[in-house]
Amino acid sequence: MTLPAGWRPCSDMSRERVDAMYGTASAGSAWLMLELCGAWGPSAFMDSPSVVDPGLGRAIVRRAEQAGMRIAAIRRPGRRSATRRWRWFVARSQLGAEALFHGEVEGPDGYLELALDGSDGHATDGPLVAVCAHGRHDQCCAVRGRGAAAAIAAQYPEFTWECSHLGGDRFAATMLILPEGLCYGRVESADAAHLVTLYAEGRVDNGLLRGRTSLPHVVQAAQYFARETYGDDRVQAWAPVRLEPGDGATRVVLASDSGPVEVVVGEQLSEPLLSQCSATIPGRVRTFTLVSTTRG
Repeated sequence: MTLPAGWRPCSDMSRERVDAMYGTASAGSAWLMLELCGAWGPSAFMDSPSVVDPGLGRAIVRRAEQAGMRIAAIRRPGRRSATRRWRWFVARSQLGAEALFHGEVEGPDGYLELALDGSDGHATDGPLVAVCAHGRHDQCCAVRGRGAAAAIAAQYPEFTWECSHLGGDRFAATMLILPEGLCYGRVESADAAHLVTLYAEGRVDNGLLRGRTSLPHVVQAAQYFARETYGDDRVQAWAPVRLEPGDGATRVVLASDSGPVEVVVGEQLSEPLLSQCSATIPGRVRTFTLVSTTRG
């Protein structure tokens, strides 16, 4: 592909614009993460014939999507093993009902028969930490994601995986922590492994957290504003109680230890931008602004 004059990677441009990341986590209340060890094409399941037959991959994806699940390929960071394994994870990310199951099948055909509630495997305390390194989807994910995955794996090798497209390429390196569905961006710009350490302590990094995937984007933004205002960075803090959409703004009521907090969140559209390296037509994206926060 011939790049236009002045082209620059989408994540570089996003940093220069200082694009806000809060309220941008990909939607997903249930996740199916399947090991595909090898080189991925633009679609990990349908364009990677050396790893999985495209017809089988298409059937696996269709089955997960029909069940309302988000699906992603995973592989261990670093040098590929000569012996392929076919490990899987099923995560439920709904607030208060989080669960993570894992298991292994003998080959990719087994993924098509997998019980999508995780009952074919075993419950695990987790977490599963997945960093997007899907370079054939977007080069920023490879350039930024692989280094971040390696840094996390050096400290938490049992938890860490590279994964296929998570969404939000302009925020590369992007990361997902399951089962809670905590979606992060620009993780290579900080101590990436420290984000997992914070998670183990039951806390989040509010500056890098895009949101929780099981929650509406406006609630993700409201939680960000509440953390910024009141400082409670616990993973389980700020559960949504009520949403009241209005004219140009949404009233979000969140729970806290000292009583409900009302966050009024405004919405607007950005200036036209290229949200992926492969994008050729600029588009506007939704952004959120804080109107007010009130206790009680």
